[in-house]
Amino acid sequence: MSIFTPTNQIRLTNVAIVRMKRSGKRFEIACYKNKVISWRNKIEKDLDEVLQTHTVFTNVSKGQVAKREDMISAFGIEDQTEICKQILAKGELQVSERERQSQLESMFRDIATIVADMCVNPETKRPYTVGLIERAMKDSHYAVKPTRNAKQQALDVIRILKTQMAIDRARMRLRLVLPVKEARKVREKIKSSLASVEQEDWTPDLEIICLIDPGSYRNIDEVVRSDTKGKGTVEVLSLKDVEEGDERLQ
Repeated sequence: MSIFTPTNQIRLTNVAIVRMKRSGKRFEIACYKNKVISWRNKIEKDLDEVLQTHTVFTNVSKGQVAKREDMISAFGIEDQTEICKQILAKGELQVSERERQSQLESMFRDIATIVADMCVNPETKRPYTVGLIERAMKDSHYAVKPTRNAKQQALDVIRILKTQMAIDRARMRLRLVLPVKEARKVREKIKSSLASVEQEDWTPDLEIICLIDPGSYRNIDEVVRSDTKGKGTVEVLSLKDVEEGDERLQ
């Protein structure tokens, strides 16, 4: 696909169009194919690798550029780069039905892969295969949302699957070292965030080996750093507490 834009004499090739309708007007941006999804999944971070031009159009194919007053009315700003970012994040990617289906299927598998990587059966601590997660997603009639990235949707899927099967986020194993002076106070503050304590030693500082739910990590890290004035440490021993061996639940 090659598009000639007489307004700036640039020939745009390999174009993917992202469209958004706002305030009764149509706005489009010209992107490189295969880069839109990468941007939304936070894989591609360089905007210039995604946008063919920082120009906002009403019709990319005809090279019709959006009017300044229309952009201000619809977006409240006239900075075209910022408007491009908004359209890139929430607009509708214009693709053929075949391309759309292929992208949805690819994202469906990406989501299942992330879920399988993040979760275990809490009863056996064994991970699930991607195939089993895909089947469970289909059974729950999960519909992929192309404007949201795979990681965000994986968290949604976990919440849905929890109502249908034994599945939970795999726990993290941490080593905490707390200076003796602040140890008891800090331990009391983080106690509710520890799923289980495997080992606890005074040498003379307090060393704790524990398992936590991943969502508790930030809070524990902040409490340890602030309450010990940077003297305490939080070390991640393993991101996932799973049973040894290669067996995965089918």
